[in-house]
Amino acid sequence: MMLTLLQVIAMVAVAFYLYQWKIGVRRRNAQSWDALLARLRSDWGASAICNQCCAEKNAHRSPRARWRQIRGAHGLWAMHQNAGVMLEMANYALRHCAAVNPEILSSLRKDAIRIQTCVLKSIARIALGAVSESICISALRAESAYAEMVLHMTALLKDSAEEIVPAFAAAM
Repeated sequence: MMLTLLQVIAMVAVAFYLYQWKIGVRRRNAQSWDALLARLRSDWGASAICNQCCAEKNAHRSPRARWRQIRGAHGLWAMHQNAGVMLEMANYALRHCAAVNPEILSSLRKDAIRIQTCVLKSIARIALGAVSESICISALRAESAYAEMVLHMTALLKDSAEEIVPAFAAAM
């Protein structure tokens, strides 16, 4: 009797989770481009990372200086969130534009996974102790992957929807 009750509860929980997931997918698919742009976080120094000229200056700076430039864990979490939003933007472009380069889309997905992995590792290390050189190095990996992702997103938008690129660049 008790086992049957647990199975029913588990099935109801799974059904509820799948229903909530389906609603979330519908909401994400129904979002407008402007709503996606509004979700991008630019309050952590993303423009410094995304500038090509700034990348040359950053090559000669110490990991700790670059850690301060991205504003530590706050900037890492913003990168993590923006990576997810840019993935949704790529999916939006895939749904609404006829000519989407699959190689750029694949690169965007790889960059997003790399960013999110590096950020989660760094935040876990921060939670376990003070900022060390290995955390700064991991953050730099996330920073470089983020810069690549922005470049890939710009290339995707340039190929698919030329008129959207200025709005994306302004949001970054």
